[in-house]
Amino acid sequence: MRVLVADDERVLADTVADGLRDFAMAVDVVYEGNAARERVSVNRYDVAVLDRDMPGATGDEVCREMIAAGLDTRVLLLTAAGGIRDRVEGLGLGADDYLTKPFAFAELVARVQALGRRANAARNPVLERDGIVLDVPKHTASRDGLTLRLTPKEFAVLQVLLQADGAVVSAEDLLEQAWDEHTDPFTNVIRVTVMTLRRKLGDPPVIHTVPRTGYRLGA
Repeated sequence: MRVLVADDERVLADTVADGLRDFAMAVDVVYEGNAARERVSVNRYDVAVLDRDMPGATGDEVCREMIAAGLDTRVLLLTAAGGIRDRVEGLGLGADDYLTKPFAFAELVARVQALGRRANAARNPVLERDGIVLDVPKHTASRDGLTLRLTPKEFAVLQVLLQADGAVVSAEDLLEQAWDEHTDPFTNVIRVTVMTLRRKLGDPPVIHTVPRTGYRLGA
C-alpha cells in the first residue's frame, strides 16, 4: 500500500510516516499543500493523509481537487478542529475519514489500513500460495505452518509477488509498490531484499528470477 502524508508539522509528519513504514507501507512525505498537489498528480496513492491547515494549498483544497479529478485515492483529513460542524464540513469535501489532533497512533494506523482495504476492495486480505499464508490486516506471514519473521520491506515484497498470482513482477513495479519516491532506482535494494526473503522462506525455493524481466513466485 502506498500512502502520502502531508502535514506542515514536520516532526509529526515524519513520525507518522516512519510508523506507517513499520507496517510495510510505502510512504511519501510533504510539508505543504502545493507539494501534496504535485505528488498526487504524478503518483498513484492508495491513501492520502492530509492536514487541513497546511500552508500553500490547504488540505481542503487538495482533497477537493482530488475528488474533482476522479482519483481513487482514499483521503483521511487531520485537523485540530474536532467539532461536529468541522467533521461534517471535512467529510462534505469528499474525504473518506476524519481524525482530530492529538490522536493515538494505533487509531491512525487502523484507519489508514481500513481505507487501504477500501481502495483495494478486490484484493483478498489473506493471500495464499505454495504453502505461504500472508494475512495482510494482521501483518503475519507463515510457510507450511511455520511463522516467518519478516521486515516491513520483505513483507511488502512478498505481498506484491503473491498478489501477482504467479505472474512476473518487474523490479520497477516492486520499487513503485514497496518503496517510497526517495529510493534510488539504481541501488541493489530490491535484489538484497529478495535474497533475504528467499532465505527466510526456505526450501524448496519459490521466488524465481526471470532474466531481464523481474521476479515470479511459484513452485
